[in-house]
Amino acid sequence: METMSTVTGLKGSADVLFLMLGAVMVFAMHAGFAFLEVGTVRKKNQVNAFVKILTDWAVSTFVYFLVGFPISYGISFFKPAEELLGKTQGYDLVHFFFLLCFAACIPAIISGGIAERAKFWPQVTAGAIFAGLSYPLFESLIWGQNASLLQGIFKKIGGAEFHDYAGSVVVHSIGGWIALPAVIILGPRMGRYIRGKSHPIPVSNIPFLALGSWILAIGWFGFNVMSAGNLEKISGLVAVNSLMAMVGGILAALVAGKNDPGFIHNGALAGLIAVCAGSDIMHPLASFAVGVIASIIFVYGFHYEQEVLKIDDVLGVWPLHGVIGSWGGIAAGIFGQKALGGMGGVSFISQLAGTVAAVAFAVISSVVVYGLLSKIFGIRLEEEDEYHGADLSIHKIGAYPEDHVR
Repeated sequence: METMSTVTGLKGSADVLFLMLGAVMVFAMHAGFAFLEVGTVRKKNQVNAFVKILTDWAVSTFVYFLVGFPISYGISFFKPAEELLGKTQGYDLVHFFFLLCFAACIPAIISGGIAERAKFWPQVTAGAIFAGLSYPLFESLIWGQNASLLQGIFKKIGGAEFHDYAGSVVVHSIGGWIALPAVIILGPRMGRYIRGKSHPIPVSNIPFLALGSWILAIGWFGFNVMSAGNLEKISGLVAVNSLMAMVGGILAALVAGKNDPGFIHNGALAGLIAVCAGSDIMHPLASFAVGVIASIIFVYGFHYEQEVLKIDDVLGVWPLHGVIGSWGGIAAGIFGQKALGGMGGVSFISQLAGTVAAVAFAVISSVVVYGLLSKIFGIRLEEEDEYHGADLSIHKIGAYPEDHVR
């Protein structure tokens, strides 16, 4: 009995360590979000980008701990510390930490779309609502305590439950589609479109943009692989599929984007976003194809969004996370089939239905939240503040303080 108890204790400790390492890797991805945004926005908005991402992380942690995680999984932390630790070495606590990193991606994704002209506190408020209420509600219907409700419908109409192993749809598609109404309600940045003509605003720092992409790509292996939840379920297939999708995205962007460094570094992310849903059931070559298609979607989707629809989505988060996240959900229903070398057990109809449901949920949530915030508080900076930049108007300091010393 003592030996069994020791083995059980070691397994519990190993699972806690496994998930904690994954949580730290995904936490590090938020530095990637920050540098990707800082490298893309103009110098007068770089401090704001850093502060937004960090503040959103802190607020998301608090609201997800108090409200979001209990909504998603029915687990409350309002109990003595001894009970929180329990016999599992605090597995529920580190599970919260890991899944918090997913929830906090929602405001981080939105941040890139609304950059350079959004008011600070209304956006922090919106991020709190999405991380604490809106996202956890949908999470509960796919992964959490209420999954039997919606998943039962998908299984009935498609023959299988909606499959999203690591969040192509639940995290990325939701985040990107939430961002779209926010960007539209805010309107384009000053000077972006003049009398219907596009005037692209150049990025400020390619090395920072590239650094953001690298940090995100490395952390993504925690995002995908550690979604196993415990050590005994770890999958080498997930790791290699993530790698192959990322590489497919890079190479496709290299060609379709004509050597543009912005497209190449975002191409890596496009592949990784798309593969999340089916990374545990697809063949590596299928994952490569999924990444290639995702990157092509981003290159041409970004141009269509910016130049045809004239939507000033600064980092292109709608095509990158919203559209490609949706592609990832649908792709799992195609390339997860045994006929294409996949593991099977997935339905194209269910994948399509789940993806459409997520899009509808995200858009409605965003329109309601940003519509109310816009009417009650206003969500856009005053024209003069936007002209001088969010750094000085909101934080009273620029990214390079020496430049202002006389």
